[in-house]
Amino acid sequence: MRITRKATGTLLVGGALGLTLAALAYPALLGVGTAAAAQDRIVAETSAGPLTEADRDFVVKVRAAGLWEYPVGQMALRKGTTDAVHTAGRHLIAGHAALDADCRRIAARLNITLPNRPSPQQRGFVATLTSDTGRQFDSDMANILRVTHGQIFGTIAKIRATTENTLVRQLADQANNTVLDHITVMEKTGLVDFDQVLFQETTPPKLPSEDLTPPPPAAGEPQVTLAP
Repeated sequence: MRITRKATGTLLVGGALGLTLAALAYPALLGVGTAAAAQDRIVAETSAGPLTEADRDFVVKVRAAGLWEYPVGQMALRKGTTDAVHTAGRHLIAGHAALDADCRRIAARLNITLPNRPSPQQRGFVATLTSDTGRQFDSDMANILRVTHGQIFGTIAKIRATTENTLVRQLADQANNTVLDHITVMEKTGLVDFDQVLFQETTPPKLPSEDLTPPPPAAGEPQVTLAP
């Protein structure tokens, strides 16, 4: 992971601190093909409509997002130095608890295996924020999450516009509302460096697929739940 800062101390997101959800390459074991050309391939006919590789990949991405953003919300309540950061933490916890509950319900109906841990890249985000203290934590949290949430909008929109599966459409609707809410509370902290955020959103780092891939659950491993 590479983190650089301007002389002002503002976080620049680089290396492993780029794309959170977009373009994850998930193992075939969990049903997500790595080839872009395969994303429109129908992998199952379900009672909710055909399920494509892209649909299944999206459900996994939503799950993986909650597995790292939910604990960051808990950190914000403990480590944040302002009321706005505490508010952002509460929104992360509540939003991902609700989104994860629907994600797990939909995955069960569509026979999609979900991860129990985030990707190495996402664990890098958590490690950075775990080591931060004081105002540095506040600033890093606001900027990292503003970048990652800003980038997921395009993925949500594409899935919502193209999927023929009614359950995936429902999840996309809820994910869109949750992401917009989280973008808004990050901006309300007053700590977002928009020049850097926009740069990072449009020039994400090129990372190997293993950094972007959440590990599959072990056989018999109980499913992690995010409590509201």
